[in-house]
Amino acid sequence: MLIAGGWNAVWGQNDEGRPMRAVRQSSAYAYTPNLSAYAFLTTENSMLTEEVLSEPLTQYYIAQYSSAGGIAWLNSIMERGNIYMPFIMEEVAKRNLPPELAYLPVIESAFQITARSRSGAVGLWQFMMNSISPYDMKVTFFVDERRDFIKSTRGALQKLEDNYKTLGNWELALAAYNCGLGAATRASNKVKSRDYWEICKMNELKRETINYVPKFLAAAYILSQPRRFGIDIWRQSFKWTEIPLKRQVSIDLLASEAGVNVNLLRNLNAELLHGISPAGSFNLKAPVTHAEQINMTLEREDLKLIRYHYHVVRHGDTLWSMSRHYETPIELIEQHNPRLKNRYLQLGETIIIPAFKEVKPYERETVTYRFDGRHAIQKGDTLWSLGLKYNIDPQVLAEENGMELNSVLREGRTIKVPIIQ
Repeated sequence: MLIAGGWNAVWGQNDEGRPMRAVRQSSAYAYTPNLSAYAFLTTENSMLTEEVLSEPLTQYYIAQYSSAGGIAWLNSIMERGNIYMPFIMEEVAKRNLPPELAYLPVIESAFQITARSRSGAVGLWQFMMNSISPYDMKVTFFVDERRDFIKSTRGALQKLEDNYKTLGNWELALAAYNCGLGAATRASNKVKSRDYWEICKMNELKRETINYVPKFLAAAYILSQPRRFGIDIWRQSFKWTEIPLKRQVSIDLLASEAGVNVNLLRNLNAELLHGISPAGSFNLKAPVTHAEQINMTLEREDLKLIRYHYHVVRHGDTLWSMSRHYETPIELIEQHNPRLKNRYLQLGETIIIPAFKEVKPYERETVTYRFDGRHAIQKGDTLWSLGLKYNIDPQVLAEENGMELNSVLREGRTIKVPIIQ
């Protein structure tokens, strides 16, 4: 029988560069969590074998996580993870993976859906930007799908499966999730072993990775025996469903009008970077208990479910300057003002600009230009790139040269450019 106490064996190197020895220490989503849902945590493909749990470093972390402070911390994390766990557990079971993998977000992000590491990893499963392309995730002005718990969960489990197929060992596959498949493979090849514990003892992995797997195993060991350790994961069942949106909405306004907890709706749709759904198709994830109210709210054409800035055009205003001030893409301003396309702004007209954040009052720049300069068009030049080069609004540059903002510049042509006074 394992005892939660054990050895403090923080592998690594001491000040003299030698391996450290162990030191004795004193001691509607349609899936509903219930008692039977956690039964598969003891199935034959479990990672929680007596061998790995007997490892000194695993025993050390079992002792830490089973302390009063450790249990309080795990309870807090599992409360946050309550709305995501049914889906994660179902995905793990579908793939016939070790059931404990459902608890990896405890170590990765503490179930904080918007978590961002110092290195830029994001979401429950902490994906870096350079690692998302194989897993059907994208990042745009509107969304960061590393924060989409559906896509990121499927991506993370696929990544873990791929690591396992390459390395043939779940502990090593987890290490590769932390340090990268290349680093784990090189360490394995250098030691000429696929045994994670042996590789750790030879100090061929970085300290963070050496501790990463035992920390995960310890947390999973405790969470898989909630009653024994006092983990309160038997919470009220939570179900969610997806509602296709036909128009852009602000999560905050929709929640207020439909009587839904705004934080819950935000957490279910955390991929929305500005709290506003993108143009086009988007499936809103919502609690089943409020799906009817949300649908009724969406059907009301008299309700404005997105906030706007209202900008009255004055002399010198351009779409580019408005876009920069309100931090809203030009394409989105044009989308909400369809008559703007292919014509100049008219003094006195009101432009509707979707509000992603509070901004200070619009201040017009007092810059005068003398178009005494000349620029010979080179391959790749655009009015946008020339605007940056000469520090001028591209639309002003286009007007001065009798062109449209989207005009194609012919190589060799000479145009007027400003000298700023």
